[in-house]
Amino acid sequence: MVEWSIFNEIFAVAFNMLYFIVIVGTIMIVILDNRNPVKTMAWVLVLFFLPVVGLALYFFFGRSTRKEKLIGKKGFTRLIKRPMAEYQAQKAFRCPDDQHQLMRFFQKVNNALPFDGNAVGIFTDGCSMLYSLMRDIARAKHHIHLQFYIFEDDPVGRLLCDLLMDKARQGVEVRLLYDDVGCWKVPHAFFDEIRGAGIEVRSFLKVRFPLFTSKVNYRNHRKIVVIDGRVAYTGGMNIALRYTKGVSWGIWRDTHIRIEGKAVYGLQTAFLTDWYVVDRTLITSSRYFPEIERCGNTLMQIVTSDPVGEWRDIMQGLLIAISSSRKYFYIQTPYLLPTEPILMALKTAALAGVDIRIMIPFRTDTRITHLGSLSYLEEMMHAGIKIYLYQKGFLHSKLMVSDDTLSTVGSTNMDFRSFEHNFEVNAFMYDSALASALKGIFLRDQKDAILLQEKTWMNRPWRQKAQESIVRLLAPLL
Repeated sequence: MVEWSIFNEIFAVAFNMLYFIVIVGTIMIVILDNRNPVKTMAWVLVLFFLPVVGLALYFFFGRSTRKEKLIGKKGFTRLIKRPMAEYQAQKAFRCPDDQHQLMRFFQKVNNALPFDGNAVGIFTDGCSMLYSLMRDIARAKHHIHLQFYIFEDDPVGRLLCDLLMDKARQGVEVRLLYDDVGCWKVPHAFFDEIRGAGIEVRSFLKVRFPLFTSKVNYRNHRKIVVIDGRVAYTGGMNIALRYTKGVSWGIWRDTHIRIEGKAVYGLQTAFLTDWYVVDRTLITSSRYFPEIERCGNTLMQIVTSDPVGEWRDIMQGLLIAISSSRKYFYIQTPYLLPTEPILMALKTAALAGVDIRIMIPFRTDTRITHLGSLSYLEEMMHAGIKIYLYQKGFLHSKLMVSDDTLSTVGSTNMDFRSFEHNFEVNAFMYDSALASALKGIFLRDQKDAILLQEKTWMNRPWRQKAQESIVRLLAPLL
């Protein structure tokens, strides 16, 4: 009995020492990673006060992949050979003077080639987008590439899949890429049925027990469709019934765009890069990058961002755009958890007299994220930023427009997750007519929103303030 007691004590001491070393070691790894100090402190606090939970959270959500690469330089050069040739053969285009810096930045750090002569159609509801998408898919002759964060097994998902399976039987190449976490609740049989019709289906960064890894934190949030290399779609809409039917408290308000023109090359490149990541097949044939004539007047760049690589491309581009704005900068986002640089840029622009307006939903689908969003409103209003709460339903739109010259639509939310952890894609458009159209959409939505008053907001219950402040501590981790 005495020997057994001594053994237990030795074991307990050894376990505690090992446990202490693991916790301290993990904290040192976080500190030495030289991340944003706010994010570093959040992880240190979680690891210190909730060590067991903190270790699990850090393992799944905290590790950085910034030094890794998605695709080798040689492979990427082969992939963009045709787009690069078309770009170099392009006649000089005219970019608004105050947007040259932004365009050069995206071209340098993101390889986002600017193409002129594009036609852009705008959708603000799921029904019209789905109708247009299915009509274009029905006309496909060679290939259809689809990529969505969510692809549900519901009436909308089934309707689209029936059409895709018909096209596959007709000999059209169909590739579908969905996010594994975004489609966790979708039965495997649904995708197996699609595969049975000859469609190539892949999940992005598959996550399964017991092989649960930090891949759960790096999700592909992009929404891309490319048809015959000539027509493409991107924006905020996934494939699910709620995007057309709405939610219990109102409509589902979103923004999506249809693109014709050489900017389609950018979305095709983004899709084929992600396909290479999951399938290890590099598709570079010129058939996927056909010659395209001028279709409209919009100059645009397709910009991607991801948790891999040295820069946070879209976030840094938005910093340039906000700082360059002179008259106004309007934002629609379902989640408002801005990084410190974005928050400071918005407040600085507002203090300098720029009309900064941010529209978020009055009611959202994620309570904890919404509480975090609300914690930023008081300081924003104090700096002169106008905050609008959309009341007609759920605002899922990711739309920004500035000075009647610049606009962007895509998958990127104004939050830490989109800026630092997700794979995202946005179309940045340098066209006054398109900017005016998107500004008009914002102003129409403004009629269905309430303008928040700083004095009224400051008088909200202290319990709500406390909840918001607590959640805000975890904002970098949400």
